[in-house]
Amino acid sequence: VQLQASGGGLVQAGGSLRLSCTASRKIFNIDTMGWYRQAPGKQRELVVALTSGGSTNYADSVKGRFTISSDNDRNTVYLQMNSLKPEDTAVYYCNIERDKTLSLRQYEYWGQGTLVTVSS
Repeated sequence: VQLQASGGGLVQAGGSLRLSCTASRKIFNIDTMGWYRQAPGKQRELVVALTSGGSTNYADSVKGRFTISSDNDRNTVYLQMNSLKPEDTAVYYCNIERDKTLSLRQYEYWGQGTLVTVSS
């Protein structure tokens, strides 16, 4: 299974972008779907996670500005980013984690990353 992330680009502060992450085929037994980001010179950090039960966990820095959603029919998870700030500049990675209580061949998938640059 491959995760293909897209939607990044250059945007001015205050603008919006929508990131998409599409799986090459249906993934079963998903525990969480999420987005991470890594800014230059910094460690990768969680932006938001969406559990199979519908709960979300947003980083404080993006609360009220970013929204995660999913379309199971399209095997896609989205990240709507509004009111972007220069400090949101980073490579954004999608992530899918599967239920670790099950005996599965693979438990985690990562997208290749999409660059978001916010100019001031």
